[in-house]
Amino acid sequence: MAKLTININGKNCRAEEDMTILWAANTLGISIPTLCHEIRLKPFGACRVCVVEVQGESTLMPSCVTKIKDGMVIRTDTERVLNARKAVIELLLSNHPVDCMTCDACGDCRLQDLAHEYGVRESRFFTKPEKGVKDDRNCMIKFDHDKCILCGRCVRICNEVQQDKAIDFIGRGYEMSIGPAFNDSLLDSSCVLCGQCVSACPVGALTEKQAVGKGRDWELKKVQTVCSYCGVGCNLFLNVKDNKVVKTTSQVGTIPNDGNLCIKGRFGNDMIHHKDRLTEPLIKKNGKFEEVTWDEAYSFVADKLKKIKDENGPDSITCVGSSRCTNEENYLIQKFARAVIGTNNVDECART
Repeated sequence: MAKLTININGKNCRAEEDMTILWAANTLGISIPTLCHEIRLKPFGACRVCVVEVQGESTLMPSCVTKIKDGMVIRTDTERVLNARKAVIELLLSNHPVDCMTCDACGDCRLQDLAHEYGVRESRFFTKPEKGVKDDRNCMIKFDHDKCILCGRCVRICNEVQQDKAIDFIGRGYEMSIGPAFNDSLLDSSCVLCGQCVSACPVGALTEKQAVGKGRDWELKKVQTVCSYCGVGCNLFLNVKDNKVVKTTSQVGTIPNDGNLCIKGRFGNDMIHHKDRLTEPLIKKNGKFEEVTWDEAYSFVADKLKKIKDENGPDSITCVGSSRCTNEENYLIQKFARAVIGTNNVDECART
């Protein structure tokens, strides 16, 4: 791809011709604030926080959707640009509750970060939001209308990445909001409750219901692991507080899922601390299951397998692996079958 010469903040540099101003600036280490931009999504140009000054243009240009041109002269830090960004933040805050003290997204809110960076303490246009939390009977995703900044990231990730098209913009002007068709419950739409919208939200409008009130970002220890629900091997982070998993998240850029998770990977962690979860091996004695030590359980299984092998031969035993196991664990299963039992009867649930 051809290289173009551009000037950003007084410095000449080279960038690829297909780049936007935002992309080129980021590759050069120049920070431009954004709200509606998300690396997994197509440029949208909705929030206008990323505006820059381009020589020869009478208006400020949204850097996330403006392609660079050879010889383009760009300024990202002029007084005009900074004032425009502050005005945009104030306008967003005019329809946004300033309840950071009690918000679960405090510390992980892009609007909060920008208000701090640009010194915006309150909005001159402030009108108290009145929509409140949408009462949706689903048990996974909470949507607070008042905190929504209409950046469209949730709508776009549902359409472009998940390709579910469950939500969209509803209404026009000051009354515009986000939701399924006819403002129904997510359960009555094509939504599969994957939580992709939650992962894309830059503020506290979309959150995990199971995590509400259980800890804010800086209180959560993030433990990196691999999802065990299928064989894809999605990379995820268990958000832990007081030795309990509060929620599951993933980071954009991680392989192989790039921050994307399904309903199981994102919300299927309630069994970790469930009261009915088995924590010790059980053996049925006198018609009832009783807790035993691991050594006793291993010996019991080994004796049973040896007896079956001695009486019926090794091919009377079959070992079945699982896509929920790691490659190493499945390797050990087939190794156990062939080297210990002496059979080639090995199968895998994900074979088909």
